[in-house]
Amino acid sequence: QAQLVESGGGLVQPGGSLRLSCVGSGFNFPYYTIGWFRQVPGKEREGVSFISSTGYATHYADSVKDRFTISKDNAKSTAYLQMDSLKPDDTGVYYCAKSRYMEWTIKSEGFADWGQGTQVTVST
Repeated sequence: QAQLVESGGGLVQPGGSLRLSCVGSGFNFPYYTIGWFRQVPGKEREGVSFISSTGYATHYADSVKDRFTISKDNAKSTAYLQMDSLKPDDTGVYYCAKSRYMEWTIKSEGFADWGQGTQVTVST
């Protein structure tokens, strides 16, 4: 059974940085798209960034472009989200997820397995 575990969240001041990690197990990690999403109470879940199975293709939401960097290490079955120049609006629970099928997708419905989430709080 596929499992994803996020880590690296925390409290950071505006302008600071955090690096989130997502470790996958129970599935063939190198063959799947990995996505990072965030959820704020009262708002819809937002797709933040996506990376293809090989890591060659990436996609970012406009709100995080040029500040966040997604990467993956298939040998370690781990995906990362480097978050720089953080803003209070980046606050939320961050989830990683694997694509439902072995294909490139950036649609939320294209993801089938989700981690438990890690809280990111950007505040003074």
